[in-house]
Amino acid sequence: MPRIIAIDYGLKRTGIAVTDELQIIASGLTTVPTETIFDFLKSYFQQENVSKVLIGDPMQMNGEPSESATIIDGFANQFRIVFPNIEVVRVDERFTSKIAFQTMIDSGLSKKQRQNKALLDEISATIMLRDYLSRKMI
Repeated sequence: MPRIIAIDYGLKRTGIAVTDELQIIASGLTTVPTETIFDFLKSYFQQENVSKVLIGDPMQMNGEPSESATIIDGFANQFRIVFPNIEVVRVDERFTSKIAFQTMIDSGLSKKQRQNKALLDEISATIMLRDYLSRKMI
Protein backbone atom coordinates (compact mmCIF):
# COMPACT_ATOMS: atom_id res chain seq x y z
CA MET A 1 0.00 0.00 0.00
CA PRO A 2 1.41 3.46 -0.77
CA ARG A 3 2.27 5.89 1.99
CA ILE A 4 0.53 9.16 2.82
CA ILE A 5 2.54 12.21 3.82
CA ALA A 6 1.48 15.39 5.57
CA ILE A 7 3.13 18.74 4.98
CA ASP A 8 3.09 21.61 7.47
CA TYR A 9 4.26 24.31 5.07
CA GLY A 10 5.89 27.44 6.44
CA LEU A 11 7.83 30.39 5.09
CA LYS A 12 11.13 29.21 6.59
CA ARG A 13 10.66 25.55 7.46
CA THR A 14 8.34 22.78 6.35
CA GLY A 15 7.49 19.88 8.64
CA ILE A 16 6.81 16.49 7.08
CA ALA A 17 5.18 13.38 8.50
CA VAL A 18 4.59 10.00 6.87
CA THR A 19 2.53 6.86 7.38
CA ASP A 20 3.83 3.34 7.43
CA GLU A 21 3.11 1.22 4.37
CA LEU A 22 -0.19 0.02 5.86
CA GLN A 23 -1.33 3.60 6.46
CA ILE A 24 -1.91 2.92 10.15
CA ILE A 25 0.86 4.78 11.98
CA ALA A 26 1.77 8.46 11.52
CA SER A 27 5.38 9.37 12.29
CA GLY A 28 7.41 12.52 11.96
CA LEU A 29 9.79 12.30 9.02
CA THR A 30 11.78 15.53 9.01
CA THR A 31 11.72 19.29 8.72
CA VAL A 32 13.36 20.86 5.69
CA PRO A 33 14.13 24.44 4.74
CA THR A 34 11.15 25.57 2.68
CA GLU A 35 13.30 26.64 -0.27
CA THR A 36 14.37 22.98 -0.69
CA ILE A 37 10.93 21.36 -0.28
CA PHE A 38 10.42 20.38 -3.92
CA ASP A 39 13.93 18.92 -4.22
CA PHE A 40 13.36 16.93 -1.03
CA LEU A 41 9.97 15.67 -2.22
CA LYS A 42 11.29 14.67 -5.66
CA SER A 43 13.99 12.59 -4.01
CA TYR A 44 11.59 11.10 -1.47
CA PHE A 45 9.00 10.17 -4.10
CA GLN A 46 11.69 8.35 -6.10
CA GLN A 47 12.46 6.18 -3.07
CA GLU A 48 8.97 5.69 -1.62
CA ASN A 49 5.54 4.99 -3.07
CA VAL A 50 3.29 7.89 -2.00
CA SER A 51 -0.31 8.15 -3.18
CA LYS A 52 -1.59 11.12 -1.21
CA VAL A 53 -0.25 14.32 0.33
CA LEU A 54 -2.05 16.26 3.03
CA ILE A 55 -1.39 19.98 3.04
CA GLY A 56 -2.55 22.16 5.90
CA ASP A 57 -5.41 24.54 5.25
CA PRO A 58 -4.89 27.44 7.66
CA MET A 59 -8.11 28.93 8.98
CA GLN A 60 -9.14 31.35 11.64
CA MET A 61 -11.53 30.35 14.42
CA ASN A 62 -14.52 31.63 12.40
CA GLY A 63 -13.62 29.38 9.45
CA GLU A 64 -12.26 32.19 7.29
CA PRO A 65 -8.83 31.71 5.67
CA SER A 66 -5.92 32.97 7.77
CA GLU A 67 -3.27 35.42 6.60
CA SER A 68 -0.98 32.60 5.47
CA ALA A 69 -3.67 30.89 3.37
CA THR A 70 -2.63 32.60 0.12
CA ILE A 71 0.97 31.44 0.53
CA ILE A 72 -0.02 27.87 1.30
CA ASP A 73 -2.57 27.84 -1.54
CA GLY A 74 0.26 28.83 -3.87
CA PHE A 75 2.38 25.97 -2.58
CA ALA A 76 -0.51 23.50 -3.00
CA ASN A 77 -1.10 24.67 -6.59
CA GLN A 78 2.59 24.38 -7.42
CA PHE A 79 2.67 20.92 -5.84
CA ARG A 80 -0.18 19.80 -8.11
CA ILE A 81 1.76 21.02 -11.16
CA VAL A 82 5.06 19.39 -10.17
CA PHE A 83 3.45 16.13 -8.97
CA PRO A 84 0.23 15.71 -10.99
CA ASN A 85 -0.11 12.00 -10.14
CA ILE A 86 -0.23 12.48 -6.37
CA GLU A 87 -3.57 13.32 -4.79
CA VAL A 88 -3.62 16.47 -2.66
CA VAL A 89 -5.97 16.70 0.31
CA ARG A 90 -6.29 19.96 2.22
CA VAL A 91 -6.80 19.47 5.95
CA ASP A 92 -7.72 21.87 8.73
CA GLU A 93 -4.56 22.72 10.62
CA ARG A 94 -6.10 24.85 13.36
CA PHE A 95 -4.53 24.17 16.75
CA THR A 96 -1.84 21.82 15.43
CA SER A 97 1.00 24.06 16.62
CA LYS A 98 -0.57 24.42 20.07
CA ILE A 99 -1.18 20.69 20.33
CA ALA A 100 2.37 20.01 19.12
CA PHE A 101 3.81 22.33 21.75
CA GLN A 102 1.72 20.67 24.49
CA THR A 103 2.91 17.29 23.22
CA MET A 104 6.50 18.47 23.64
CA ILE A 105 5.74 19.50 27.24
CA ASP A 106 3.91 16.24 27.98
CA SER A 107 6.86 14.30 26.56
CA GLY A 108 9.14 15.87 29.14
CA LEU A 109 11.25 17.91 26.75
CA SER A 110 13.29 20.63 28.39
CA LYS A 111 12.54 24.30 27.76
CA LYS A 112 15.57 24.47 25.46
CA GLN A 113 14.37 21.43 23.49
CA ARG A 114 10.87 22.94 23.19
CA GLN A 115 12.40 25.99 21.46
CA ASN A 116 13.31 23.77 18.49
CA LYS A 117 10.88 25.12 15.89
CA ALA A 118 11.85 22.43 13.38
CA LEU A 119 10.68 19.75 15.81
CA LEU A 120 7.46 21.70 16.40
CA ASP A 121 6.77 21.77 12.63
CA GLU A 122 7.43 18.04 12.29
CA ILE A 123 5.13 17.24 15.22
CA SER A 124 2.44 19.53 13.73
CA ALA A 125 2.57 17.59 10.46
CA THR A 126 2.34 14.34 12.42
CA ILE A 127 -0.76 15.59 14.23
CA MET A 128 -2.43 16.52 10.92
CA LEU A 129 -1.66 13.06 9.56
CA ARG A 130 -2.77 11.24 12.71
CA ASP A 131 -6.08 13.15 12.72
CA TYR A 132 -6.64 12.35 9.04
CA LEU A 133 -5.97 8.66 9.62
CA SER A 134 -8.33 8.53 12.60
CA ARG A 135 -11.15 10.08 10.53
CA LYS A 136 -10.41 7.74 7.62
CA MET A 137 -10.81 4.67 9.82
CA ILE A 138 -14.21 5.65 11.19
